[in-house]
Amino acid sequence: MVLCVSEEDFVTTANRQDVEEIRHAVRTLCDGYGEDYWKDLDASRGYPTDFVREMTQAGFLGCLIPEAYGGAGLGLFEACAILEEISRSGGHPGAAHAQMYVMGSVLRHGSAEQKAAYLPKIADGSLRLQSFAVTEPTTGTDTTSLKTFARRDGDVYRVSGQKVWISRVEHSDLMVLLARTKPVEERAKKTDGLSAFIVDLRDAIGNGLTVRPIDAMINHHSCELFFDDLAIPARNLLGEEHKGFRVIMDGMNAERILIAAECVGDARYFIDKASAYARERVVFDRPIGQNQGVQFPIAQSYAQTEAAALMVERAAQLFDAQARCGAEANMAKMLAADASWKAGDMCMQTHGGFSISRDYHIERKLRETRLYQIAPISTNLILSYLAEHVLDLPRSF
Repeated sequence: MVLCVSEEDFVTTANRQDVEEIRHAVRTLCDGYGEDYWKDLDASRGYPTDFVREMTQAGFLGCLIPEAYGGAGLGLFEACAILEEISRSGGHPGAAHAQMYVMGSVLRHGSAEQKAAYLPKIADGSLRLQSFAVTEPTTGTDTTSLKTFARRDGDVYRVSGQKVWISRVEHSDLMVLLARTKPVEERAKKTDGLSAFIVDLRDAIGNGLTVRPIDAMINHHSCELFFDDLAIPARNLLGEEHKGFRVIMDGMNAERILIAAECVGDARYFIDKASAYARERVVFDRPIGQNQGVQFPIAQSYAQTEAAALMVERAAQLFDAQARCGAEANMAKMLAADASWKAGDMCMQTHGGFSISRDYHIERKLRETRLYQIAPISTNLILSYLAEHVLDLPRSF
């Protein structure tokens, strides 16, 4: 399938051929990590260390880092293909996806010294930057109201506060932290007074930062963080003081588009699984897939997924062209998350009672894809964004 786009627009036939080669390479790598590998990790709450190492060594997790810093210098279009294929193989890209998009904050807002110090090591895997510390227990998605405070004290900032649902902290060397640097009563506007920092977790944990894992239904390695006068060197300020909200927002469009691609992969996984089972499972002397009551839901999921995939592609193209893509990133995430959730439900219905057996892997994947109805942004906030910023309706909150 080739889109009708102008030559100055986004994706060429050559790009698509390159992406197909990338997809094939990722599928080949994933073949070495079958569904039982992910099932066992889910049961033990383990981290896919070997898989992440091999993905890094193959250059996939550093694909968005420019070649000048040792990365592949690819675009979000290609990155989406990588994460989609991991999901479609039955794997869980959430274990490493932030390694792709968190570094964008350093790339776009870091100083020359920060980029030179961190990006090459992230690209070769000797440093892991895959945690974004934004969400707090009392503010949730109301990011501009967060309370964690970073107070300047000479050559350091001293941080106190709490974060929650921060993933992969225990499996990362660095973390990007958003904290308040100006009291709420002094800010000029809601987004003023927030600053972003690069936190070296190897020094911070046990020296002002306490990490507490959260026991959750998804093996997403999420934790609560407690900051007690944690000292962060002032040189680790990312971007300008008090203007960290933009640092974070620049990474969120990429995050939403990449996670949307994962959801497309999940949906295609469920469709592949349901179609194969419907062809093979014989009841009343006929394959169940011959029944319209079974085949129609599969076909409907396929149509919904392909439509969502086009929106993901469009959002990635806009992002790579450095065009405005907030609406498209949000729509891609919402439509793909809906498609994957509905495809998962369809897959369970197709398999009947066997679907709840862990040996069939469906229930694990369903739990994983359910998260994206509420994270990294909820459907309600996406609808509010579209209503206000696209449809010019009054702000609802």
